[in-house]
Amino acid sequence: MPLYDLNEFLRLSSALNYNLSAASLNRYNILTFIIRGQKLDPDEKADREYKAIVMEALSYLFAAFGQKRRRLGPMAVLHPLRATALFARSEKTLNPVGLLTALFHDILEDVQSTDFAAPQWRQLEGQLCALLQRLPPAAEESLTSRLVHLTRRSDESYFRYIGRLLENSRGDLDTVRVKLADRLDNTLDMHIVMQDPLEGIDFFENLFQILFVNNFSGYLPDQAHSPPLELNGAKRLYQLFKNAVLLSLIRQNGVVRDDPVAENIFDALCAASLKEAQRNFMHVVGYHFTDTGQQRALLLEVMQYCHSGGSDRVTRPDAHQLLDGLFSTYFGPDAKGVRDQRLDELYHNKPLMISAAIGFIVIFLSFLNDQHYYVKGIGTDGITPL
Repeated sequence: MPLYDLNEFLRLSSALNYNLSAASLNRYNILTFIIRGQKLDPDEKADREYKAIVMEALSYLFAAFGQKRRRLGPMAVLHPLRATALFARSEKTLNPVGLLTALFHDILEDVQSTDFAAPQWRQLEGQLCALLQRLPPAAEESLTSRLVHLTRRSDESYFRYIGRLLENSRGDLDTVRVKLADRLDNTLDMHIVMQDPLEGIDFFENLFQILFVNNFSGYLPDQAHSPPLELNGAKRLYQLFKNAVLLSLIRQNGVVRDDPVAENIFDALCAASLKEAQRNFMHVVGYHFTDTGQQRALLLEVMQYCHSGGSDRVTRPDAHQLLDGLFSTYFGPDAKGVRDQRLDELYHNKPLMISAAIGFIVIFLSFLNDQHYYVKGIGTDGITPL
């Protein structure tokens, strides 16, 4: 199954969660599942040693994340495990430092001394130091350097963080691959569902019916509207914006060019983002903005906007174009309080939600269609309306 398939992602999450809930945690089972039985070194002895080190890394993660939870409720440790599995599934041959980079990519941000009693923290630090000392010196240096590059500083904007990461990743593409796998997991991990909400729905057929078929009664969801979630549609669109930023900066930097592994995860992130925008669109037209005449008028306006190049660049707010200023007004503010307020405004503006979803679909299709495409106006200093 492709990396971006949400149903496959749900099965991956379920299998890992099942193992984590066992009375006796079997690190070897989890490692084998993540790497799908691949070797970490052609030499049998070295392979066993590296697998033992990775199992120590798993022990550290289980202790460090403990009972912490993700925003939607699942165990926080699932994120590095899944991101590592996605990273491993994109690689033809695995190396232990790459695997450890994926497993540890968040620890400098998410594992803090203030979360533990002093004896627990000393034990965790000792466990990590012992693990690092088992690596060859060059491997230890490479791993620690990568983790620093992958960690966003408290005073750093997302744009500058990605710019720094890319600048320090030249000649060491595992760091970029891990970041792409991290974003892929975050993109797929935005729903608590049993199966993909798009299952059985032909998005493009519905789009065609809205645009061309006069007697189309509109998309009618099979289920009643679910209770509100912590991660609503506007916040999920913000995650797609972060993906557009990452992908645009990667394209401008040229760091993954001619690297088939990184390009594979790059394309998977585009496809996952594209599907998420479709879910967002179908949800809004199915539950909130249901008049097909109004939907058609809105889609025709967005089509003209995209054909004119509006979705290819960051734009200024305009009273006549609904999508103008979308990035700068709703997604661009650095201050979280301001951004949360803008996202709340976006959530209550259902026509703009629909337009934004279509805009993102066009953006991610453009990434897939043209290997030189990126959203103009996105740079390491932030977004600049053009």
